[in-house]
Amino acid sequence: MTDRMAKLDRLLALVHALSESSEGLTLDEMAETLGVNRRTAERMRNIIARHFDLEEVSEDRRKRFFIRDSLRRVYTRPTAAEVAALQAEVDGRRGAGQTVRGDQLASLLSKVKGAFDDREKRRIDPDLEALTRLQRTMVTAGPVATVPPETVAIVQAAILSGCCIEFSYAAVQQQEPRWRRVIPFGIVHGPLSYLVGKMPDRENDPVYYRLDRMVEPRLSEKLGCAPDDWDIDAWLADSFAVWRDEKQDVVLRVHASAAARAHEWRFHRYQQIEALENGDLLIRFTSGGMRELAEHLFTWGNELVIEQPTALIELMRQRIIAALTMLPEQTTQPETTTFVAHSMQD
Repeated sequence: MTDRMAKLDRLLALVHALSESSEGLTLDEMAETLGVNRRTAERMRNIIARHFDLEEVSEDRRKRFFIRDSLRRVYTRPTAAEVAALQAEVDGRRGAGQTVRGDQLASLLSKVKGAFDDREKRRIDPDLEALTRLQRTMVTAGPVATVPPETVAIVQAAILSGCCIEFSYAAVQQQEPRWRRVIPFGIVHGPLSYLVGKMPDRENDPVYYRLDRMVEPRLSEKLGCAPDDWDIDAWLADSFAVWRDEKQDVVLRVHASAAARAHEWRFHRYQQIEALENGDLLIRFTSGGMRELAEHLFTWGNELVIEQPTALIELMRQRIIAALTMLPEQTTQPETTTFVAHSMQD
């Protein structure tokens, strides 16, 4: 064993000795245990104190040291930054009306905080207070829908028990709810929370059901679960967002002036980027959900051109025309809007 490895071996041996001792060790006992002098034992103790909760007790004018709790606790104890990040996520989810995830994360946060003993709380509280006071998750505009926790619990119970779930459902708020029985294929959280479900004994693909529009959900006596080869991530990638329609081969050309931004942007999980000689970028991916993609591309203005598919080009043209109706009648159409509309032409 090299000298360096021998020093590391002694240090680890001292860590275990301090954690296994119920009464603690004096510096002399540390030195004797390791076969080193008192000064070396003191330096090793100081190093250990930087990384572990080293307790000090006095007994007959002698100081004894031991590591508080098990060694595992040292590596599993959350930091102030981690707890503050979780707190910010809880507040952000609730602020955005995403009560499903917000309540679940709040429950987790409560358990994390409850696991701290008084000493750990005193150590973490100052940093935690400072970070939670000045750290937020941004809440953007979007839908707000409250989902009863019982609904989430029933959907999860159906997944775990391998049975169908029954409920009344209105795809549009004005419609009269209709009874449904579906096989649960998963839960998807976003601005809204959805059950991914498929009607049994049918060849149709799974579809989304908004959790907030499910009325009186209950477990069904009919068995049903997703097949073993079901890949929810691959299914999600088939569409740009929630709307599901025929998949299209999408090609976007980003102008060189916006290439840096595009390199830091994800249009699709499986996108491919090709750099052109003039500095432009071609973004390629295959996906459904052209309406939501068209609305997303509004944020890029005149920084890109839709090369294909024709369906997306036509849909973008329609969305631009519809967007112009949002302006007062006496407002002159801005030149940038005219430029974007022209860039969408074949």
